Amino acid sequence: MANDIRELAEGQGGDSLALLALLRLLEGLHQEIRDNLFQDSLPDNRQALYNLLRDIETTGGWPYIHKMKLQALLTNLQSPQDGERPSVQSNFSSNKNLS
Repeated sequence: MANDIRELAEGQGGDSLALLALLRLLEGLHQEIRDNLFQDSLPDNRQALYNLLRDIETTGGWPYIHKMKLQALLTNLQSPQDGERPSVQSNFSSNKNLS
């Protein structure tokens, strides 16, 4: 399944909107599985819960989908060339609340 998703992403040819749509789909699936399937499958006794928590701890923790911060997106914008309009980054560079 991971290889299929990877191939799908690679097949987008650098299309940022298509890749963003794929990321949103994966995030939505993560939330759907967590809320509708995983929670219903949680153990109902202490031993089984202990085993689940031990597995989470020893195999990499809780799955988390990291969201890119706005500043990381802005670093891809280049500084303006002579005669060009200023980039979005220069417009926001003085805003210290960006993360």
